[in-house]
Amino acid sequence: MSSAFAQLRSLIYRPWLLATLAATASATLLLLGSLGIAMHQLQVSEIEQMNAKGERFLDRLEQIFGQLRQGVDQLQVQPLRGCSADMVAALQQIAFDNRFVFEAAYVDGSQACTNRLGERALNLLPPPDIQGPTYSYWLNTTTEPDDNRAALVLGRGNFRVSTSRGHLTDVVDLPAEGSLLVVLDKGMRAVPVLGPPQTWPPASGWPPPGDQALLEQPDRLIYRMPTKSPDYQLVLMSPRASLPLKMNGMLWLLFPGSLLLAWCIGWLVLQLVRQSRSMSSELQGALRRGELQVLYQPIFELASRRCVGAEALVRWRRHDGTLTSPDMFIPLAENTGQIRQITDFVLQRVLEQLGQVLRANPQLYISVNLAACDVMVPRIGPVAARLLALHHVAASQIAFEVTERGLIDVVVARDNLQALRAVGHQVLIDDFGTGYCSLAYLQTLPVDCLKIDKAFIDALGHDAASSGVAPHIIRMAHALQLRVIAEGIEYEDQALLLNSEGVNYGQGWLFAHPLNARQFVELITRGRRLGPRRIDDEA
Repeated sequence: MSSAFAQLRSLIYRPWLLATLAATASATLLLLGSLGIAMHQLQVSEIEQMNAKGERFLDRLEQIFGQLRQGVDQLQVQPLRGCSADMVAALQQIAFDNRFVFEAAYVDGSQACTNRLGERALNLLPPPDIQGPTYSYWLNTTTEPDDNRAALVLGRGNFRVSTSRGHLTDVVDLPAEGSLLVVLDKGMRAVPVLGPPQTWPPASGWPPPGDQALLEQPDRLIYRMPTKSPDYQLVLMSPRASLPLKMNGMLWLLFPGSLLLAWCIGWLVLQLVRQSRSMSSELQGALRRGELQVLYQPIFELASRRCVGAEALVRWRRHDGTLTSPDMFIPLAENTGQIRQITDFVLQRVLEQLGQVLRANPQLYISVNLAACDVMVPRIGPVAARLLALHHVAASQIAFEVTERGLIDVVVARDNLQALRAVGHQVLIDDFGTGYCSLAYLQTLPVDCLKIDKAFIDALGHDAASSGVAPHIIRMAHALQLRVIAEGIEYEDQALLLNSEGVNYGQGWLFAHPLNARQFVELITRGRRLGPRRIDDEA
């Protein structure tokens, strides 16, 4: 499993491959996102266009019906009857006075006449589509695509007035297969005024709930227009099948923009990977050239201020004297697997530098940090055993620190940590309270000591949300019979408060900065506390 993972990581950890994968993934996501945005914008545009068409149709229909009613009312109240010259003149005057009256006619059982001389269209009408108490409505008198043919006819008594199809189509040009419908019979029948007949009623969603005017369906948009009459409704219907073709212009902008951005992302990934590879190579060279060094952060007993041990810290001092922060190269080493070499280096250097002082002080110990990869596999135990035997140092004098975040699989970690404890090593949980190790897991882990993170120590004595975390951890550790080490102690008040809370050990700049091996040996052999000293000033 580990070998397969290493091979996979080696395969993926190639600059051009990663850059290509990043660019491809980015292009795919960006194009899908752009297409989604374009589709959304198209839908919004469809709805806006449909609303605009519906509003323009409604305004025109109100004007047309108003003039038709006015014209037929004027004809009905005038005294002329029959097809005399005066009647034809009256019919012509009505058409002249009303812009939207295309034809006015008089029809009785024996004769018919119209303002349009020589035409007899309105005397051949079928029964009306709507028969009201005052007016009769003919909704579609012809299906021929002729703007000069009657589309809507209003009748009263013996008089008929109509508007032409052109008075409707000049407002909005309906798309192919679009229709303007009048819905009758309580929504069960629809008569097309403009456009072809449509399947009615719609399969689902009709009527729209409440006052909703627009009904969206996968293949069409249906716009319901309000009317004052309860006998009919006006509906504008438009298909959606051809609308995505209008996206071509938008896609011509989205495609190159997405591809350009994906290329930039790929280039950025390439630079980052190259930089990472460069630092990885530099780190490998640093191990080979001996640029890594081990410093020791002393751990003191708070009551007696006696040094009982130290935490081994690895630092990278380049050949030009500059220091590279562990926050930069340790995560990189964990990702590349170089952390194992670093851990082995630290163990070896600790025993080489401090083997003599450890043998002379059996109660003294040095703790070494373990990465997650060393916690998850039983590797570090044999390495430590070989080095301890070589330098004649007891296993109890080398402790191992693991972070909560390193406990990826608690069951596996528990077995490997138990194996370390079985041969005499101490196990410490570092930065406790910043990870996700629950109390239930903590009870089952083979742990000797908890180290409280510096952030909780800084909060002591302050009115902060985390000021009560440290005392809670201390009480929990005591309940589990675990020792507690407080990290990052900088002030005497903190040390006194922690000691009063039952914390026996601490480390921090109050006692000593990280020391090199010579300074740490001097601290142990002379039994005194060194004054503060910066790492940059150390030899």
